[in-house]
Amino acid sequence: MINYIGLEEAKSTNTYLLEHAPSLPDRTVVYTYRQTAGRGQKGNSWESEPGMNLAFSLLLKRPPVEVRKQFYISEAVSVAICDFLSQFADGFKVKWPNDIYHHDSKICGILIENSLDGKQIAHSVIGVGININQTRFVSDAPNPVSLKQITGNDYDLDQLLHDVCQRMSDLCLLEPDTLDALHNRYMHSLYRNDGRLYPWQLPDGTIIEAAIDHVAPDGMLTLRHADGSLHSYAFKEVKHIINNITL
Repeated sequence: MINYIGLEEAKSTNTYLLEHAPSLPDRTVVYTYRQTAGRGQKGNSWESEPGMNLAFSLLLKRPPVEVRKQFYISEAVSVAICDFLSQFADGFKVKWPNDIYHHDSKICGILIENSLDGKQIAHSVIGVGININQTRFVSDAPNPVSLKQITGNDYDLDQLLHDVCQRMSDLCLLEPDTLDALHNRYMHSLYRNDGRLYPWQLPDGTIIEAAIDHVAPDGMLTLRHADGSLHSYAFKEVKHIINNITL
């Protein structure tokens, strides 16, 4: 059962949940429709117009995966959200490691913060921001899109919140005999995983042409370069180039 905590306003639902995690039950969701300082990967901010979008965090206590395989949590969350959005329109994909895209535009950001206890994950806080009803974006984010912009419809945020959180909670059970199937679903949902060569940028600015080969349980991305050689990259060691923008 999911325990919901609604906040009138919050700087970051992830920050709130991290601070209160020890005293809260497993599967607690903290949400707000007015998040003033949402956090993204590597300190990036997340723009969200008050009352227009979903901003929430899910607490998992003692998720049943090894620390070295913690990327399964990311796979479960991103697949659940991609499936959730796909009931409204086609074209949703997971951009490695876990952004959700509609074609070449970003609709959802995910920030997962794990607290470790030795070789185990003590708890995982999964922060999610999904653009729902917002139609005007004023930040310098290069390619945002909302569900309303895609479909032309307005949506009830409460209804969508409960739907997506239930899907996430179900997939995050992470039972051992389901992990291979989960990974296959992730790979099937992966943006630009079609065998074709696409432009990527390396940290030194070098542009390469490469195709996605596979993603390892620790999240490492292996690309097949144009010459057929395979190279593996951690997060931020390689970036997509989409419409001449590095993302």
